[in-house]
Amino acid sequence: MKNLLYCICFLSCTFMNGQEWMTNFDAAKTEAKEKEQRIVLVFSGSDWCAPCMKFEREIWETEVFQSYSRSHYTLLKADFPKRKKNALSQAQQKHNNMLAERYNENGFFPLVVILDNEGAVLGEMGYKKTSPQAIIDLIDAL
Repeated sequence: MKNLLYCICFLSCTFMNGQEWMTNFDAAKTEAKEKEQRIVLVFSGSDWCAPCMKFEREIWETEVFQSYSRSHYTLLKADFPKRKKNALSQAQQKHNNMLAERYNENGFFPLVVILDNEGAVLGEMGYKKTSPQAIIDLIDAL
C-alpha cells in the first residue's frame, strides 16, 4: 500500500511538472502574447518518425528543457501519426495540415519552427543529436 501511494505521488508530480504542448495555433499565439514568449512549433510523426521520437525523448521530455520552457516558450505540436489507433480528429488533422502548408511546405520531419508571438518565423531546425541546453541556447539565439 505504501509503495502504491509513492507511485501515485511520483506520477502526479511528474505530470504536474511537465510542460503542456498546445495543439491550437490561435490559442498558442494568445498565450505567447500574454506571456511575451516565443512559440516553439514542432512538426512530428509521433508513431513512425524515429528522429521525432528521439527528439521527444532526448530533448522535449527532459527536466532541463521542461523546466526552462515553462517560463520562456509556448509549445505547439503539429503531429502527423500514421497508425489508425493514433489517428487525430478530422478537425485536428485539418488544423495540422494548415500549419504544415504555412510552416512546413517541404514536409520535413521532425521540423522545429521558432515563431514570435505573432506567428512570424524566427528560425527553424531539424533533429540534432545534442543536449537540451544546446537546443535552448539555439532557440534563444534566434
